[in-house]
Amino acid sequence: MSSEQPSDRSPKQEPNLESQKRAEQLIEPKSFGDKLIEQLQDNAPTIIIAVLLAVGVRTFVAEPRFIPSSSMEPTLQIDDRLIIEKISFNFRKPVRGEIIIFNPPPSPTIADTSKVYIKRVIGLPGDQISIQSGKVFVNSKALIEPYTAEPPKYSLPASDPDKCQGCFAVEDSTQKDGLPSFRVPPGKYWVMGDNRNNSEDSHIWGFLPQENIVGRAYFRYWPFDRRVGELSTPKY
Repeated sequence: MSSEQPSDRSPKQEPNLESQKRAEQLIEPKSFGDKLIEQLQDNAPTIIIAVLLAVGVRTFVAEPRFIPSSSMEPTLQIDDRLIIEKISFNFRKPVRGEIIIFNPPPSPTIADTSKVYIKRVIGLPGDQISIQSGKVFVNSKALIEPYTAEPPKYSLPASDPDKCQGCFAVEDSTQKDGLPSFRVPPGKYWVMGDNRNNSEDSHIWGFLPQENIVGRAYFRYWPFDRRVGELSTPKY
C-alpha cells in the first residue's frame, strides 16, 4: 500500500503585478525638479536667515556704491566702487572733510531726489561760509584743498547775480573779517563736490539736513589700482 508523503514546499505563487508596479514606483529616480524642491525645503531656514542678514547689513551697516558722475573728480572717478559705512554717524556727527552720501533735499534744481548724492562736508552747523576769489573760507579761514579739480569760478554770497548764475540764494548774509559770508543753520551742513565747477551741490541747492545723511564713503575697492584703500579725511 502506498501513501503520499506531505510536502513541506509551498505551492509556487504567481507574481502580484500591482505590488511589482508599486515597488518600481518606489525606486524610480527623482526628477531634477523634485530634488531642487527638496533641497530648498531642507535649506529654507538657512536661506531666509542669510537673506535677512544681507538686507540688514546693507540697510544698517554697509553697502557697495559706484560713482556715476565726475562731480567728485579727481578724488573719485566715474565707475569707482566704494564701500559706504553707515554705523559711525549713529554715534557721532560728520566732520569737515569727510565724504558722505545722502538723499538730496527737495529743490526745484534737483530733477530726481530719489538718487543719493556723494559730496564732501565743508561747513558744519554754525560755521560761517564764504566763497570768494576762487577760495572757500570757513570761519574767515581759507581752506587748503589739494583734492579739488580747480578753484570755484563763482562767489557766494554774491553781490552780483552774474557771479553765481543759478546759485543758491543766500539769505541774511553778513560781513565777517571783511568777507561777505553766511551761517550754516543748526542741524544742517554745507557740502561740495571736489570738481567745484561741475558739481550739483550746496552752492546750487543750499543746506543739507543732517537726517538726509546715509553714511560715509569709507573704502574704495575698485578699480584695483594704487588708489584702492581707505578714503582719508583731510586735516584743516
